[in-house]
Amino acid sequence: MLKFSRGIDQDRAAAAGGLQKIAVARGSAAAAQPSRLPTLFATAATVAVLYFARDVFLPLAIAILLTFALAPLVSRLRRVGCPRSAAVIGTVTTAFLFLSAFGVVIAMQVSEVAQNLPTYQYNIVEKVRTLKETGSESQILERIGRVIERISTEISRPEPEVRASPEPTPETKPLLVEIFSPQRPVETLKNIINPLLGPLATTGLVIVVVIFMLFEREELRDRFIRLVGYGDLHRTTEALQDAAARVGRYLLMQLVVNITYGIPLAIGLSLLGIPNAVLWGMLAIVLRFVPYIGPVIAAALPLFLAFAAAPGWSLLVWTAALFIVLELLSNNVVEPWLYGSRTGLSPLAIIVAAIFWAWLWGPVGLVLSTPLTVCLVVLGRHVPQFEFLEILLGNEPVLDPKERLYQRLLAGDPDEATDNAEDMLQEKYLVEFYDTVAIPALLLAERDRARGALTNTQAAQIAQSANTLIANLEEIAGEEEGEEETSAEAQESDDDDDDDDADEYDLPPGDGKSVLCVGGRSDLDDVTASMLAQTLWIQGADAAQATHEVLKAGNIKALKLEGRNAVVLSVLDQDFMRHAKFTVRRLKRIAPAARVGIVLWKEDGRPGTTERDQLIESLQADFVVFGMGDAVREALSDELPRSLKLAHPKIAPGYAMRRSKRTDTESTVKAD
Repeated sequence: MLKFSRGIDQDRAAAAGGLQKIAVARGSAAAAQPSRLPTLFATAATVAVLYFARDVFLPLAIAILLTFALAPLVSRLRRVGCPRSAAVIGTVTTAFLFLSAFGVVIAMQVSEVAQNLPTYQYNIVEKVRTLKETGSESQILERIGRVIERISTEISRPEPEVRASPEPTPETKPLLVEIFSPQRPVETLKNIINPLLGPLATTGLVIVVVIFMLFEREELRDRFIRLVGYGDLHRTTEALQDAAARVGRYLLMQLVVNITYGIPLAIGLSLLGIPNAVLWGMLAIVLRFVPYIGPVIAAALPLFLAFAAAPGWSLLVWTAALFIVLELLSNNVVEPWLYGSRTGLSPLAIIVAAIFWAWLWGPVGLVLSTPLTVCLVVLGRHVPQFEFLEILLGNEPVLDPKERLYQRLLAGDPDEATDNAEDMLQEKYLVEFYDTVAIPALLLAERDRARGALTNTQAAQIAQSANTLIANLEEIAGEEEGEEETSAEAQESDDDDDDDDADEYDLPPGDGKSVLCVGGRSDLDDVTASMLAQTLWIQGADAAQATHEVLKAGNIKALKLEGRNAVVLSVLDQDFMRHAKFTVRRLKRIAPAARVGIVLWKEDGRPGTTERDQLIESLQADFVVFGMGDAVREALSDELPRSLKLAHPKIAPGYAMRRSKRTDTESTVKAD
């Protein structure tokens, strides 16, 4: 009893120790996964600070962006030999003088437009009346409605009342009294200056901050690195350079694009006779900094003026045509030519960012939305805590092509998978797409199936969607087959010169060869066999595909392999190699003249030559390969198949002794 109780206590202690280890492991795993709550709280607090302290941060943001834009000019002047002070002050002075002149011209043009608006009143009224008459007379329903309204008005009209006195009493109107209090000159001056103090103070603050940032740019960079990324200088330096390059290039190129748009617009509007054409050209230069919305606003005002300035409609039509032509040229010619690189933002992110910064900082935030969002994307690219910003706002794909294809196949959407495949096939051949995208996607599915995350139903759905994808790519396969036929002679002539630089996917022709591709042990293996068969068909071979069901003991003898040059087993499951030796032996007995090999699909970690040779020897296969290119080469090879070695079973213990005794007995009997 004592021993038994001690054993129970020991078991309980061991179980408690095991539970403690499991708890520690779970705690360490939970500690290894960083919580996103602090990041979300920090983001919300930052947005609140930016909103409530916008009077402070808005000038700083403008100054930082102007520093990004002017820093390349200062650096270029420094390289020429200009002193730092002269380069900084000269660049800032020139930039703000240009901006001031720009603002003065816009103000003068706006005042002139305001003075001329009453002269356009008659044209506007006449055109509105014409539109109203044209629209109402052409609508039968409006005519019927107008008749019904008249009838109902006539029915509901009250009887006229008889007045007692023919002359009504006149109505007394109140007299308007204006109180005039003369203002002192000091108060008048104060009323004029007070509205200007805010913008002037902000402008002066921006100028001072820009000058000091340009003077101490290197010092500020070092302080930022020491504060944020001292432990990872490489990543912090790369982030700063990336942000400066992206924002500076965006601002400079956008300014050049806007100028190349605004100047021709002003000239064209002036030739058409639109009043204040200079104003509309300058406004177009400024408003086009606002993504998507700015060009619409820049076009709306001149179109309205063309509608109001002339009595006819021809001026409005010509003005609209001018805007359409300039937009097409700017978007399709000028921008692709000047933009060396994009901002790295998705179109939806640009719109959402414009809404967010307009809510946060008003119209100025709308103009600054794109460069500020570029800085956030750069922050998310180089700082792990803010990686979600790059995922949400960036234009780079967040999934690898193989992961994206696997997701579409898992969702049962072969149509989108086909669209994505066709986009990739514009730059690569089908064999490369299968080897680098489609087969790795099926490997992901096989791994999920092996660990129990993928049910049999889901695996069957993936296989069905993948077969639909292969069928959809049949037309592209036919086009590539034609390309192979036309380029065969040129490829043969260049073989001697390009042997050293041969491409991995330069495959041999398959004319006159007959190959059977068989899936290993699952529906996913059958899909890979279909892909291999389609690739062999592109090379000109007579390729056929069979499912894994034919490899069962009752079906394998029914296979018709006469005339086949090769039989290829296509396998994703690593466990198939345990039974591969028996399958290879059966196939070689049925078709001794065919080369029998295995494609064990692997994306990475492929075995070396020695290990592969050992695997071939143990399986008695003619070849074992791990990729699409090698599989096609081996299947179309002219080598002879290996002879099947007979197995020598082990002799059971005592069998030799019994056999010797039996032999001695038989010899004695014969002697007698």
